[in-house]
Amino acid sequence: MNMEFIDLKAQQIRIRQKIDKRIKSVLNHGKYIMGPEVLELEEKLCDYVGVNYCISCSSGTDALLIPLMAKGIGIGDAVITTPFTYIATAEVISLLGAEPVFVDIYDSTYNMDPSYIEEAIQYAENKGLNAKAIIPVDLFGLPARYRIISEISKKYNLFVIEDAAQGFGGEIRGMKAGSFGDVASTSFFPAKPLGCYGDGGAIFTNDEELANKMKSIRVHGSGSDKYENVRLGLNGRLDTFQAAILLEKLSIFDDELELRNKVADYYLNNISSNVITPFIPKEYFSSWAQFSLLSKSENERSKIMSSLNKENIPSMIYYKLPLHLQKVMESLGYQKGDFPISEKISNQIFSIPMHPYLDSEKQNIIVDILNNR
Repeated sequence: MNMEFIDLKAQQIRIRQKIDKRIKSVLNHGKYIMGPEVLELEEKLCDYVGVNYCISCSSGTDALLIPLMAKGIGIGDAVITTPFTYIATAEVISLLGAEPVFVDIYDSTYNMDPSYIEEAIQYAENKGLNAKAIIPVDLFGLPARYRIISEISKKYNLFVIEDAAQGFGGEIRGMKAGSFGDVASTSFFPAKPLGCYGDGGAIFTNDEELANKMKSIRVHGSGSDKYENVRLGLNGRLDTFQAAILLEKLSIFDDELELRNKVADYYLNNISSNVITPFIPKEYFSSWAQFSLLSKSENERSKIMSSLNKENIPSMIYYKLPLHLQKVMESLGYQKGDFPISEKISNQIFSIPMHPYLDSEKQNIIVDILNNR
């Protein structure tokens, strides 16, 4: 039996006719850049998340980069984030000449542990840096601890950018991911819970002045006229085709979240104690971008993944190496052992198939292999 890690084909079959209709509409009106579907999508995303402004953009990476540019983050500044995430979170900080300063994670949710933030601020000051911002990550679909993060950020005047690239659709006490922090960023990479058929992203905020500045940066720092440039910017627009596709995917998104959570519930209730299953805090809701398990050791992880592979069941590791140990981050001066929880989790974590169209037969097969190793 062949099994998909994320089954985009099944999703496409469900909405193919509506997507074809949307694409045909774009071809007919011919407005391929910033066409009407882009504005329609931004309005619907605002309503969904519950914020005043949404700025669509070309990728989740640009969705992080643009707010940092809008706040003037650069040389001499520090931005606090987690080492247990995809490189893009820290990459955008370094691209602007600022320095990522890492804090370790919880060993339960794998999200940033806010108890280390004040220590990170002091670490930055000792290096002669000004701590200006913080980027918590909503890892694997679960929002970070924003109440605590917000309290600390207000105390130290830190600008908060919620990295909801994986968290879109998640909630805390009914509030949607994308509504936390001063700004939130998300990704519409195809494998994300809400993904397009290429690259795409969005930025959310309630700050009108900041929203206007980010809209300008998105289009080469344009002013009132496309050939008037008032600041440095980039080509960061979401194309109309991707917006059209996302509109149809958004229409079934809540239903897909429900289906994802049914799969997660089955896993949580049936996977044995051979591995550690994900922890979801009370009043939190996950969009289950990944379903990640923790093995007892790195060697045990290899054996489990090998058993799955023999039955043509895909599995992945997110993330094999924390950012502070990546070659590209060597200049920061971090050493092995600096963030022990991130390092431990990287050695033991692995993810199994998770998507709305994973049927019960396939779920049973996965669980049986995990339980009978």
